[in-house]
Amino acid sequence: MSASLGKVVVFGGSGFIGRHIVQRLARTGARIIIPSRHPGQVTPLRTAGEVGQIVPIAIDVNDDAAVAAAVAESDAVINLIGILAPSRGNGFEAVQHQAAARIARAAAAAGTRTFVQMSAIGADATSDSAYASSKGAGEAAVRAVFPGAVILRPSIVFGPGDGFFHRFGRMARILPFLPLIGGGHTRFQPVYAGDVADAVMVALNDPTCTGRTYELGGPRAYSFKELLDYVRRQAGVPGRWLVTLPFPIATLQATFMELLPGKPLTRDQVRLLRRDNVVSGSLPGLTDLGIMPTALELIVPTYLRPPRG
Repeated sequence: MSASLGKVVVFGGSGFIGRHIVQRLARTGARIIIPSRHPGQVTPLRTAGEVGQIVPIAIDVNDDAAVAAAVAESDAVINLIGILAPSRGNGFEAVQHQAAARIARAAAAAGTRTFVQMSAIGADATSDSAYASSKGAGEAAVRAVFPGAVILRPSIVFGPGDGFFHRFGRMARILPFLPLIGGGHTRFQPVYAGDVADAVMVALNDPTCTGRTYELGGPRAYSFKELLDYVRRQAGVPGRWLVTLPFPIATLQATFMELLPGKPLTRDQVRLLRRDNVVSGSLPGLTDLGIMPTALELIVPTYLRPPRG
C-alpha cells in the first residue's frame, strides 16, 4: 500500500468495519484522525499505530464548524457512519443522509483529494425502507458536492463481532427456535469485513476508482434459511428449530420489539427482508478492485463455533 496517504479522517473509525480499515491505514504511515462522539472508544485502536499516529477527537457530526475543523488539511476522508435502527437523537435521516452530506461538503471545501462513502446494497432514495432510502439520499448528497467520491455498497458484512452471524449465533444458543421471517427466502451475499477494508484501501490509492460505485458481495449468495441453518450448526445447536414467520406477523411482532432495549427487530428491518440483498451485476465489485472475495465458511467458524470443553 502507498505510504503517502498523508492525513486521513475516518468517521465511524471505531466501529466494526472501521477497526479493520484503521489497522490497514496505520501500516501505510498515514496520520489517522478518528472523530467520534465517544473518543474514549477509540483508545484501544491507538496501539495499531505508532505513538501519536492515530488521534481520536470529540465531535458532534451535526455541527458544521466541528466537521469542517476535523477534515481541515485532510488528504482523504472516509465516512463509515451508519445505524441499523434509530435511537433518540439519531434517526436514519440525520445520520445516513444529513451527516453524510455535511461531511462531504466539508471535505470538498477543504480540498480533500479522496472521499469514500460507505453505503449498502439496496440503497435507494425512493425505497419504502427508511434505512435504504436514507442510504440512497446520502449517496446522492455526497455525489452532489463531491462528484469524485467513491461509493461502496456491501451486502451484510461478516467477521468477529458482526451484527448478523454473531447475533443469530447467540440467539440460537438461548432461544428454542430461530425465526424464518417471510419463510427465509430472502437472499444475501455476505462479504468479509477484511475484504471491505481492502476495497477502501484500493479506493484511496487507485485514481481509476474516482467517481465510481462498487457493490461488494462474497463469492456466493445464500437464502436467509440457508444462513440460519448454517448458524445453528456452527453454534453447536443443529437441532434448533427454524420456524416460519410470515411478513405480516413479523411486522406485528416488530411493532413491540422495536420498543425494547437494543431494538432486537424493527418494522423497517422487516421491510428490508422483503428484498434480496445481493449484487446486481450491473456495477463493478470486489474482483474489479483486484480483491478475491473470502468465503464465509473460512471465517465464521473461527468465532461462532463453541469452544471445546
